[in-house]
Parts: sequence; structure tokens; C-alpha cells
Amino acid sequence: MRKKGFSTLAIHAGQNEEPSTGSLTTPIYQTSTYVFDSLEDGAAKFAGEKPGYIYSRLGNPTVTLFEQKMAALENGESAVAFSSGMGAISALIMGLIRNGEHILSSRGLYGCTYGLLTLLKERFGVEYSLIDMREEQKIAEAIQPNTRLFYIETPINPTMEMVDLKKVCQLAKDKGIKVIVDNTFMSPYLQRPLEWGADFVVHSATKYLGGHGDLIAGVAVGPQNIMDQIRKTTLKDIGAILGPNEAFLLNRGLKTLSVRMDRHCDNAKKVAAFLQVHSRVKKVYYPGLPNFEQYELACRQLDDFGGVISFEVEGGTAGVAQVLNRLSMIRIAVSLGDVDSLIQHPATMTHAVIPPEVRASMGISDGLIRLSVGIEDVDDIIEDLNNALD
Repeated sequence: MRKKGFSTLAIHAGQNEEPSTGSLTTPIYQTSTYVFDSLEDGAAKFAGEKPGYIYSRLGNPTVTLFEQKMAALENGESAVAFSSGMGAISALIMGLIRNGEHILSSRGLYGCTYGLLTLLKERFGVEYSLIDMREEQKIAEAIQPNTRLFYIETPINPTMEMVDLKKVCQLAKDKGIKVIVDNTFMSPYLQRPLEWGADFVVHSATKYLGGHGDLIAGVAVGPQNIMDQIRKTTLKDIGAILGPNEAFLLNRGLKTLSVRMDRHCDNAKKVAAFLQVHSRVKKVYYPGLPNFEQYELACRQLDDFGGVISFEVEGGTAGVAQVLNRLSMIRIAVSLGDVDSLIQHPATMTHAVIPPEVRASMGISDGLIRLSVGIEDVDDIIEDLNNALD
């Protein structure tokens, strides 16, 4: 039988009519605990000998549907949902790494991920290195005897620098190293890292998966046996669980992911082309521009180029303020992936926690602006940017 298409899976994967009423939509199971038929039934479920729900920190039917959909969309075996993207990232890393081991990461990272790695190093003795992953030889030279994980963002937040997943994952496999890829910027509609050889993929589900700026959530996808262990350890014992209300919104959001992403991408291409020729814009970073340094890789690895653009203006932070403070429709906010267009200044916002010299090494200048292009009429987005830049 032919495998179902992406949009079909986003709507139907894991979906079953609610048994007692026949409800087409999976309800919000607003419960903390579940009743057992008998002592023996409860004991068997706690022992893992019998399937079923025990306590909503370990599983909830509304959350399970979201996990099943995400595993299907990322073409993975199993998914575990969390209360935030950082909940997913921290639980996965802490479930895979031990004291004295080493993480090799792409040189660009979301500020809170950088903060997590710093915390693990200072308090728990986990080493990490940030390197330029554009060249295979540099990666090979940076691998240490105790390297156990590659942690990769691609495209990198906010510089849009890309990592060749096929090459990096093959190198990691040859060395017995696990690979985690943050796929938040692309969503599984545009990039599926597991298909390129990654072991795990993580998302801030707050972004494109939800898509409407009304929830905080995260998800990780990977091999069934390891994800089962993550669920029983760093999810259960640390407790960053996803609530059923947020899961309900995610299940609804996923049904329109493909059509939203198509609009995000179409709008972003036009906005990037506009910014590229504006006299006040020094440089535009967008994988869909033919003069983007890694355009060929983007064409090969991505199904489309996404809705996030970064661009530089003259004058550092003061120059950025002149632009952002004159916008009327586009909102200054640090998230991305919403249907609304959102804009922010990484150096003073999302990446402010990173020391200035490290930010500079990541390519994040004081004049860099990150724009998440929404699904409004693109002429209105461009007009707002043009008025602010002028």
C-alpha cells in the first residue's frame, strides 16, 4: 500500500473516533489520574506488562495523539512530548549524556540551549565545543575520545547557516556518536533529519507546529527503545510534561501545517528579495536566495526554504531600533512560526545570554535582525518594512 502523503498524515495519523461518543476530534482528556479495574490491573500497568494510562505525567490520550502524529511526520519510531522546546532539549540531552562526556555542537545555537550546555559544564562536568560544521574535516578534527553527542541546529538560529546532515550524520555513525538535530525552523514539512541519518530530532512545538502563538510545547522523536527510556526517566522524574489543552491545540495546528508552511515560504521568498535590494540593508540571510552561500545545500536538503529571514542594517543596536520602532503591523516579539509576522533583535533578546565575543564568533552582529514572516498579505508585510527602513 502506498504511504500516505504528509498532509494526510498530519490530519489522520493516530486519529480515532472517541469510543464512547464517536467524536471525530480527540477530546481534551482533562484528568490527572486513571482508574484501574483491579489491583492486578494497576500492578501490571505499573510494571509495564500491560498497556494503559496510569498518571498524566506518564501519558495522556490527547498528548499521545500529538506524539503519534509527530513520529509519523518525522518518519521516526516514537515521539515524546514536553511542556516546552527547552524541556524536550534538556530531557533528551540529559537522558543521553553522562558526567565527563563531550558534546560537539554547531557554532550557532539558540541562547537558552547555549545556557543549558554552560550549566551542564559548570555543575555536572559535561564538556562541550562549538564549532563551524560547514567543513567535514573540521568536524573530524574536533571529535574527542569522550565525544558522545553531536547537537546541531540547521538552519542555525539566527544566522540561517546550514549543516550538511548527510555528511555529518555519516561521520557520526562511523564514530559511534549520536546526533540530535533541532528542526524547529523548518518543521517536518520542509526537512526530516532522521531521513538524513540523524538519531533524534527536537522541536519547539510552540513555533510552526502550533502556529498560532497560543501555546508553549516541545517534542522529541527518535528510536522506540530510547524514547521509552526518556519517558520513564528525564520526562517522568524532572516533570516537563505537556498538558492536554496544549496537546489539543497542537493536534489542531498540525492539520494545517502544510498549507501554512507553503504560505510562510512563498511570502518569505518575496520579502527576502525585497530586502536584498533595499539600500539600508547590508546583507540578507535566507536559504532561498540564489546568492545565499549554501544555496545548493539548501536546495538538496530542504523541500522549501522556510519563513525565517535574518538581515543586517547599519548602525548596530541604534540602527536596529530605528527600524523596529517604526514598524506598525509587524510585531516586536521573540517567537517565530506564528501566522503573525514577528521581528526581534537577537543580540539584546534571544541571544543576549551569550557573551558578546561568542556571539561574534557565531556571526551574530549588533545590527542583525531576525524576521519571522507570517501569512498576511505579502504586500502589506513589505510595505511595513519599507516604511520602517525608509
